[in-house]
Amino acid sequence: MTHDGPPAYGLWSLAILNSLVFIVFAFSFARPGTPRDWRSFGAFSAFIVALFVEMYGLPLTVYALSGWLQSRFPGLDPLSHDAGHLWWTIFGMGGNPHFGVLHILSSVLIACGFVLIGAAWPVLHAAQRAHRLATTGVYARVRHPQYIGFITIMLCFLFQWPTILTLAMFPVLVFMYVRLARLEEAEARAAFPDAYEAYAAATPGWIPRLDPIASTG
Repeated sequence: MTHDGPPAYGLWSLAILNSLVFIVFAFSFARPGTPRDWRSFGAFSAFIVALFVEMYGLPLTVYALSGWLQSRFPGLDPLSHDAGHLWWTIFGMGGNPHFGVLHILSSVLIACGFVLIGAAWPVLHAAQRAHRLATTGVYARVRHPQYIGFITIMLCFLFQWPTILTLAMFPVLVFMYVRLARLEEAEARAAFPDAYEAYAAATPGWIPRLDPIASTG
């Protein structure tokens, strides 16, 4: 396995910088406060670190698939940065993968995921301080907007740069977020039994509704 041109990997400063940028960015939107918030944020941070370590540091997935890639695509330089966009490579798409429809669309959805997380936090924080349910803003359309935001961001990164580790981590993290959501629902039902039942009956858990419900207080 040979590589011509400037190094595409071993760029640990870029791996660290990109990890910090996305983790700090996510922190500014999510603002974890409780131990549960920190578990959720920590799991997301681990995914981000694993992603950028392979993207710029040590391409374990590329090494693992190098034999198959070279037999399937004889002219491919598996250690080039573009080859790391595995969906782009596997489906034989030409040109710069960063300007492909899949990359652009997933980047837009990543931004939407951060916006969703950021829009949910002040509503949830205000509701917690007032000791009431969060049913306004994005919570009027879906019950778990922050978890949806994290899952959307991770899924879209998998569209851009899939790795064996992050593909393995993704279903585990989705399971964790679903479990955390159910724990939060159980606590909300215990604290606001009638109000939460009415809210849950009118508001979907994971697929946002287009028309927001009126606040249940």
